[in-house]
Parts: sequence; C-alpha cells; structure tokens
Amino acid sequence: MTDMDRISISLPSKLLKEFDEIIAERGYASRSEAIRDAIRDYIIKHKWIHSLEGERAGSISVIYNHHASDVMEKITEIQHNYTDIIVATLHLHLDHDHCLETILVRGDAKRIRELTDKLTAQKGVKQVKLSVMVPGGQIPE
Repeated sequence: MTDMDRISISLPSKLLKEFDEIIAERGYASRSEAIRDAIRDYIIKHKWIHSLEGERAGSISVIYNHHASDVMEKITEIQHNYTDIIVATLHLHLDHDHCLETILVRGDAKRIRELTDKLTAQKGVKQVKLSVMVPGGQIPE
C-alpha cells in the first residue's frame, strides 16, 4: 500500500460545490481521488513550465479583482520591471469587479517564469495562466 498523509483544507462553499459537480460528472469515486489528480496535474504543469530554457514567446493572462488594495498599481509596477520581455499588453473589463490583463512576452524563459510568479503572488489576483511557445515551433523535450 502507498503511504498516504491526511490533510485538511478550507474552501469557499461555491468552489467546493463546483468541484463536487465536476467530480460527479467525471465519475470519481471520491473527492480525495479527484484532488490527487488535480495536484498531479498542477505538479506536471509546474515542472514543464519550470524546465523551459532559452528563448520563448507566449502570453500571460491574469484575472484580478480591481477593487483589491493597490492590485492594479502592483501589476503595473511589476510589468515595468520586465520591459525587456514584454511586447504588448491588453486590458479587458470582464465585469464590475474583475479585469483580464493579457501580457505578450518574448525572451528568456527564466525571466518569463519570474514575471509569471510575481504576478501570481499578488493579493487580489484570482487566476494566472501562462502559455509558452517555442519560436520556430520546436517542442521542448
């Protein structure tokens, strides 16, 4: 038998309800099984992104609550520290409270990861998605 550790997490009721709906739709036997799959997927994505090296191009999409304390100023300040890799930005008002900022990047993969990590860590940021392409269509191994 595989060693297992028991953990406890707190989730907003709405998030748990949505998760339970997906669990039922996909036929998971338990929440634990679904959470293990979600964590595995998160780890695989993290390792793939952090194993990238060299020149890359892509986009960083950030959804945030613009009412959160200074979040827009912090996001802008962070971007000003990465002008060497930021090609363009696009700002979209999603609703009264939320904005989507898409940042087009090109440059060193390490710098792109740093920028993504700094944006992700900001209070008020709800979701960050990094999509990376390899110039010339080479897929990293």
